[in-house]
Amino acid sequence: MPELDAIQGLHPRFDQDRRLLVLDLEHGKANEMGTEQLAALESLCGLLESNDEVLCLATTSRRVSKKGKPIFIAGANVTERSGWSDVDVKAHVIRQRNLMRRLRRLPVFSIALSHGVTLGWGAEYLLTCDYAIATESASVGLPETGLGIIPGARGTAELSHRVGPAQALRLGCTGEIIDAAESLRIGLVQEVVPDLDAGMARVEAMAESLRRRSPTAVAAFKQALLDGLGQPEEVRLARESEAYEHTVATGEAAIGRASFAQIRAGETPQWGPRRKR
Repeated sequence: MPELDAIQGLHPRFDQDRRLLVLDLEHGKANEMGTEQLAALESLCGLLESNDEVLCLATTSRRVSKKGKPIFIAGANVTERSGWSDVDVKAHVIRQRNLMRRLRRLPVFSIALSHGVTLGWGAEYLLTCDYAIATESASVGLPETGLGIIPGARGTAELSHRVGPAQALRLGCTGEIIDAAESLRIGLVQEVVPDLDAGMARVEAMAESLRRRSPTAVAAFKQALLDGLGQPEEVRLARESEAYEHTVATGEAAIGRASFAQIRAGETPQWGPRRKR
């Protein structure tokens, strides 16, 4: 995929057989997210919104500090803001917030595999992904209020939907750092695995399942579900109806019906390209 050149700062690795794109983060002192990384992620969004080769996106890191501590994302790059005006800072955070929303709405299944320190922006990144896996070495926290700010890239807007208001207030107000087991208990992550290799094996298994499915149907399911969150039943059902009819109108339902025996035998039919609604 030559288009990956635009996101080289995120160290992309494309597994064509599984149609899995892995971002192996390794930048800065501790994978802190700054202006350069935001630009790379914006390029990534453009690629995944227009290209249907990728069905699964996974983000992880094998980064280890000098003291041997694993790092996923240690937070935003606050040091680059030295000398910025209040206007500059506000504009930068708005850009982050818009990017996070765009990442959340990508028409692919996205997985975060958190290994090690996952603070601030890193914790918020977990909320953009469809599924979050943590290794036993993961530690998650929101230290922003100790810096005189708040988590401004989904931390207040989305965290309570994931873990409930009490746990969100606990994390955001106290800055308490929690381990993988506690992150699983409160619902911030969905699985805990022993180590990074076990986590990647899980990611690859999920990608293999996705590879066998219609890209149009996967994207339609995701859009309908997200559009229905927090909405009354009639709205949720309307979004479901629209998504289902989209799969019929694009011919994917017909392919599924014609290939039913093949699918039951474990084979993958020739699905069409991902079609936008």
